[in-house]
Amino acid sequence: MTTRPRTPGPNVPAPGKLPLTELVEMKRRGERIAMITAYDAPSARLGDAAGADLILVGDSAAMVMLGHDSTVPATVDELLVLTRAVTRGAKRPLVIADMPFGSFQISDESALENAIRFVKEAGAEAVKVEGAGPTLSRVQALVGAGIPVMGHIGLTPQSATMLGGFKAQGRTAEKALRLYEDALALERAGCFAVVLEAVPAPVAERITEALTVPTIGIGAGAATDGQVLVYHDLLGLYEGRAPRFVKRYADLAAEIRGALERYAADVREHRFPEEQHTYSIPEEELSEFEADLTAEQAQR
Repeated sequence: MTTRPRTPGPNVPAPGKLPLTELVEMKRRGERIAMITAYDAPSARLGDAAGADLILVGDSAAMVMLGHDSTVPATVDELLVLTRAVTRGAKRPLVIADMPFGSFQISDESALENAIRFVKEAGAEAVKVEGAGPTLSRVQALVGAGIPVMGHIGLTPQSATMLGGFKAQGRTAEKALRLYEDALALERAGCFAVVLEAVPAPVAERITEALTVPTIGIGAGAATDGQVLVYHDLLGLYEGRAPRFVKRYADLAAEIRGALERYAADVREHRFPEEQHTYSIPEEELSEFEADLTAEQAQR
């Protein structure tokens, strides 16, 4: 009888993977969680090697990878391709697939069907959904089916128009309390973590203290249990205007542009390729090739 290797289910970490349950322990120990976005295998490998704990295949890909002006146009099929690539590159970090606009808003059933695709077809360990309210039943349906879910409140880009644009949320007592209650509701619904985006630092701190699951901040101050930044923003790869909460750790766009300019100039000035970039052929083989070529041309 042949024993086949068992493929881990969504709640069973692959060998070397950070266990999902470790995130709560990290919060308890006061260890900060480092989360980044990635959209391809090389970026995922680099994030893994750098020690990232979580990698989000964000719907931000619509903007930084696909050239759209917002996250809304991202489709399930597009993010499935990117998630598959990321899961090939990330060995230790947990890979979380962002559920794009339209993939979970319609019903619990359609949300579950799409989430299953991210786990089954793309190998994601978890999914992320935006909002609370109607999203709570979606979270319960997914968690009930064994799919870990990360929540996301505050500035939710998929509904930025309804929120009045890309600006901080929870800046009045009423709205801050609503965020606080939404965070608790997402935890009760089964979320293993909650992203707080563009939330005033004191509000994010109170939410973080109230939850037993970790909070991941992006523009939410230093008191959250972890932080996340978009790969292209922190590396200076995105040409658009970065939000104020972005810290740029490199200016790779300038480096890449300079390298491409030098390459193009070398091609035009006949400086590339040089002999070291070419392949040789033994002289006797070259002579035979040229003789054969001459004979073939003579027959035409």
